[in-house]
Amino acid sequence: MNKNREGDTMVKSNRQMMQGALVLSLAAFIAKILSAVYRVPFQNMVGNTGFYVYQQVYPIYGIGMTFALSGFPVFVSALIAQYRSDYELSPLLKRLFWILSGLGIGVFLLLYTQSELIASWMGDTLLSPVIQSVSWMFLMMPFLVIARGYFQGTNRMVPTAVSQVMEQVVRVSVILLAASFYGSLTNDLYAVGTWAMSSAVVAAVMATFVLLYYKKSDSFENWNGSRVIESHKIQWGVLLKRLVIEGGTLCLLSSILVLFQLIDSFTLFKGLVEQGISPEVAKDLKGIFDRGQPLVQLGMVVGVGFSSSYLPLLSRSYTKRYLEEFEQLKQSLLKMTLVFSVVATVGLLVVLPRVNHMLFGDIQGNDVLSVYVISIVLASMMMAYHGILQSTGKYSITLVALFVGLLVKGFSNLWFIPLFQTLGASVATILGLFVMLGMIWILSGESQSSSKDQKSTMIKLGIVTIGMAIVVGILNSFFERYFPSGDSRTKDSLIALLLVSVGIIVFIIGAIRIKLFTIREWLMIPKGKSLLRFTRKWKKRGEKDEIR
Repeated sequence: MNKNREGDTMVKSNRQMMQGALVLSLAAFIAKILSAVYRVPFQNMVGNTGFYVYQQVYPIYGIGMTFALSGFPVFVSALIAQYRSDYELSPLLKRLFWILSGLGIGVFLLLYTQSELIASWMGDTLLSPVIQSVSWMFLMMPFLVIARGYFQGTNRMVPTAVSQVMEQVVRVSVILLAASFYGSLTNDLYAVGTWAMSSAVVAAVMATFVLLYYKKSDSFENWNGSRVIESHKIQWGVLLKRLVIEGGTLCLLSSILVLFQLIDSFTLFKGLVEQGISPEVAKDLKGIFDRGQPLVQLGMVVGVGFSSSYLPLLSRSYTKRYLEEFEQLKQSLLKMTLVFSVVATVGLLVVLPRVNHMLFGDIQGNDVLSVYVISIVLASMMMAYHGILQSTGKYSITLVALFVGLLVKGFSNLWFIPLFQTLGASVATILGLFVMLGMIWILSGESQSSSKDQKSTMIKLGIVTIGMAIVVGILNSFFERYFPSGDSRTKDSLIALLLVSVGIIVFIIGAIRIKLFTIREWLMIPKGKSLLRFTRKWKKRGEKDEIR
């Protein structure tokens, strides 16, 4: 009887965990879309130079976000899950809060007091108030981390998910409101950038209120055990060490692309000016280069979405030692990520001039952006491998690869920017990501596990992708004769949407005909079941027509 009850409890707990993980994945997906999409109207409102001002400081915000959302909360939730059944949580949470408060205040003081120095390292001292405005969000970090970690540690992901989406909605709203002031209240793009970056602290405050709202419905004491945690387990030094090593590792791994962007903030504009380019032109060029980031984010949405949804399944299979199931899930994740990232990249490359004009109002920087969007494939695959390694607890592989990738990116920027300007920075990004992905592939042992299925997938993917590129390319060439790209934004927008739609249809038909995915994989894809049903009906009609 007791065994049955225990079994039922475990099943219920696993179900709750899976549902929670899916809720959190969905929230992350929505937040990523919002994070990518808002930059388009923002750039349209403030121009390339205004976009440059914002993007120069954005990586600092991005790192803060990983601290408060996907780095430290995961660490705190793991600690809570470890102790909640047997011990009182209050002493642990209080000490974690004060350690995080010290860290948050330290980062705030560093950014606020040394903003001029940091801005000078970026090559533009006018960025100082923008850096100061984003520094305030680090004071909110302890509240967000403890609250999110608490809820996640007790298998309740809805509060974190709602606060995450709310945070992005508020931030995007404040940013676009700030951009709307340009030309009406002020012509100072640095002032607009400062107001836009203040969205970080406003959004953090709103997210905190959301979490406090959920906190009203329960109490920390509800999860307190009968014993106080032994003092040696929650010593300040022990907690600080674990926070730095375990939490810091999670933070670094969650901010891979942001760290690459941070290197660009410190090297690209400064490097252009050192080559004799005027500061105003350099700002414009950096703003055009930064267009690549929302394009890459949009291209990665599907691939990263799969990684997020697969992670709880992978973790469960590995923990339960269902190794065959784990291997199937792993291969399926890698396959899906590769397919959708390659298709997104190739499709975007074919129609890039029109997409550039549709989103940003001109076709400047097509060559730079064409190289930069290749990072969709590399970054998506890297995140997929990171998810697999995370589910098995092998953080060190990704961490080593990250440090090497950052070194390659940094030195390549110093070498390539003087030679090729912004194109050099794009090449450096691709090179850094390629080295990082290659290291993960080798160190994880994947380089030795190639199979016939993988080779078959590569061949089929090549056929489908080339077919899609040819069809869309021919159609685009036809339109170029009568409606050249860059001529009219409205025409380019309509043609771009038509070409994307055609590309998706050709890909789906090709994928079904060539059996790129298994039935199980189709069912994992949103609306995949409906597509299979439609295909079966279409085949049956074709067979009937042949008989007639």
